[in-house]
Amino acid sequence: MNRLVEIEPGSVNRRAEDLPRKRSARLYHYFFIYVSRYVSKRLHAVRIAREGSLPLTPPGPLLIVMNHPSWWDPLIGFVIADLIPDREHYAPIDSHALVKYRFFERLGFFGIEPRSVRGTRAFLRICESIFAEGRPESAIWITAQGTFVDPRARPVTIRPGVSRLATRLVRGTILPLAIELTFWEERSPEALTRFGKPIAIVPGTSSDDYQRLIEAELEAALDSLAQDSISRDPARFEILLKGRSGVGGIYDIWRRLKSWITLKRFRPEHGREIGE
Repeated sequence: MNRLVEIEPGSVNRRAEDLPRKRSARLYHYFFIYVSRYVSKRLHAVRIAREGSLPLTPPGPLLIVMNHPSWWDPLIGFVIADLIPDREHYAPIDSHALVKYRFFERLGFFGIEPRSVRGTRAFLRICESIFAEGRPESAIWITAQGTFVDPRARPVTIRPGVSRLATRLVRGTILPLAIELTFWEERSPEALTRFGKPIAIVPGTSSDDYQRLIEAELEAALDSLAQDSISRDPARFEILLKGRSGVGGIYDIWRRLKSWITLKRFRPEHGREIGE
């Protein structure tokens, strides 16, 4: 039987290495600025579905379980995390990558060995310790599919680490998050996101039951996001970060000149205005 973790200081006997290095609020702030600028220069917009906006979640541990369609997912997660400023944010990362980018530890990342028994044990132990060490209002972000998977692939399956972690908690919320990158009417892609139905932690629930619940709710969120994407309707979304518009080069120079001659405001968007 899995032991249940009380979300109180000192409730877990841990080793010193079980916790990530102390997060630097200043470094996190500056890195967020960098990420926002980086993303805005390369994507047309980061959007969240109005019908899948951030739901209210009760106090306690928060596990945000994302699908993993692209390299962009962690950066998009950084943008979305700004919607939850009252929590400290953490995320696992391949330990080999962490060796190359040590400053990530000060941003809340912790290293694990993916796809190994030792890595799963480390993941469980570290997450458990984050929530138990007087930081129950933390949020842990997990790309639970473990590898890049097309957002339309069905059925949706995730690795079992999240489900096993859930059985070790006495309270908290699992929040599915669907992500899709797609092209609409601009040369840069749209990053579309949608939260799924929150799953409450209920002591006594088996790992298998959590696994089925998480996969089902994440798949439902992805299905709904797919319909939002296919609609190509910006009105279905709220803009979290506005990025680059227009085609650029001679084409936009001509369009600017034409706007000046006709005394009309220049709109860099190739299609409809963002948010119309």
